[in-house]
Amino acid sequence: MDETGLDQDACYRAVVTRDARFDGRFFGCVKTTGIYCRPVCPARTPRRENMRFVATAAAAEEAGFRACLRCRPETAPDFSSWRGWQEPRGGAWRGTSNTVSRALALIEAGALDAGSADDLAARLGVGERHLRRLFRQHLGAAPVSVAQTRRVLLAKALIQETDLPMAQVALAAGFGSVRRFNETFQALYRRPPGELRRRAERAAGPDVRLSLPYRPPYDWDGLLQTLAARGDAVADGRWSRALDPVVDGAEGSVTVARGAPGRLSVTVQASDLRALPGVLARVRRVFDLSADPDAIARDLSADPVLAPLVATRPGLRLAGDWIDEGEDAPSDRAPDGWSVQMQARVERWRPWRAYAAAHLAAAGIEIEETKDAA
Repeated sequence: MDETGLDQDACYRAVVTRDARFDGRFFGCVKTTGIYCRPVCPARTPRRENMRFVATAAAAEEAGFRACLRCRPETAPDFSSWRGWQEPRGGAWRGTSNTVSRALALIEAGALDAGSADDLAARLGVGERHLRRLFRQHLGAAPVSVAQTRRVLLAKALIQETDLPMAQVALAAGFGSVRRFNETFQALYRRPPGELRRRAERAAGPDVRLSLPYRPPYDWDGLLQTLAARGDAVADGRWSRALDPVVDGAEGSVTVARGAPGRLSVTVQASDLRALPGVLARVRRVFDLSADPDAIARDLSADPVLAPLVATRPGLRLAGDWIDEGEDAPSDRAPDGWSVQMQARVERWRPWRAYAAAHLAAAGIEIEETKDAA
């Protein structure tokens, strides 16, 4: 393992075999071309000595590498998630990882588009230097680099998947000005942003239509039922919500439907495109797009009660809240009613206690009933 927690040789083996299980978990930087790729990139695999691997796209871009135009890192599942570096059995869910996960959620919603790293650190109750140190430790990049990468990758998706004019792409992705937008793309890709547009992929119309990736399996029907049961607007296999200017920063609506394999289709109509990053962040939370089914199944299956339940519904997702101000990770929130006597058992379910509770509820098993199987 290197300082990033990655086994460099194991990463290379995954690249050689184009193992889809590792897509989005790390990125390969090619020293000879200055490009970084997903493990599943269809391009010819470079020699081992010409590659280094990093945990995040932000780390790759901060090191001076630019995103591959063939495998498009912005389309990798969960490219901004903190769960890729979380260590469920090592206790990293405590303290520092929670701070980083909260910071990433705020950055994804646009906290650094207008504010500073000092402002972000203050919201988290830590010092700016300490926050930078945590980001370096867990993500290999500074908070401002993570925010920059988020803007660039969102802009790339808008360029290649929508018909928005470049000025509106810059606005929607969180760039402060069109000039800064153009300069950033020229520096990263050595070409103006307009040259990245693939006309065959453009969607005509006034709405913003994007596809958001997730890691399969995904229990879409089960999640829609949960959302409908709690009162969300669900009809004809689609979920929708009206945007609130106070909460979302714009009037309009958002609709989510099942898309191509491994992706959800999202349509946003907003009176102010600057609201787009926040809206997309909330969609990802509501539909639990950051979930890592492999890690969840691996850890929860160690419990004899949960193992068959997880096997039955491996793609179970948590229905997130549109507005979520909780300080702990949604994946680990303990529902009301867990007794003191159950704490020792549920500690073993961290950091997936909420998933454990959801599996038990789906099977009609009361929490206290699991004591007999302890």
